[in-house]
Amino acid sequence: MKSEPNKYSWDDLVRDGETVWDGVRNHRASNNMRDMQVAEQAFLYHSVKGKEVVGIMEISRNGITDPTDPDGKWATVYVKPVRKLERPVTLAEIKADPKLEGIELVRLGRLSVAELTEKEFDYICKLASKPA
Repeated sequence: MKSEPNKYSWDDLVRDGETVWDGVRNHRASNNMRDMQVAEQAFLYHSVKGKEVVGIMEISRNGITDPTDPDGKWATVYVKPVRKLERPVTLAEIKADPKLEGIELVRLGRLSVAELTEKEFDYICKLASKPA
């Protein structure tokens, strides 16, 4: 799940403890959130500045209509912080890794909420535990 760090960063999420992931106006991204279940985990990816996966969030509430949507058609979820990664995993590192070449973050770079398999998620976690 992407956010520009100057708009909403990992530190903001930690400070708030929980937040609604609102304002997403892309069908694929909204459908990705619609499919999320409580207790599933997601990465927080700092886009624009940094371009890196920085932390793990947990879906704390699902099945919610985006409160900023006057028409009530866009889905959203609430998230809460789990932990900051040992080190950020950069987009350049992800793009250079053949094991990650097919992920939505790479294939659909403008997508704000991208799907990952459990295997891809675990692999990125392993990358974060190794020196860059």
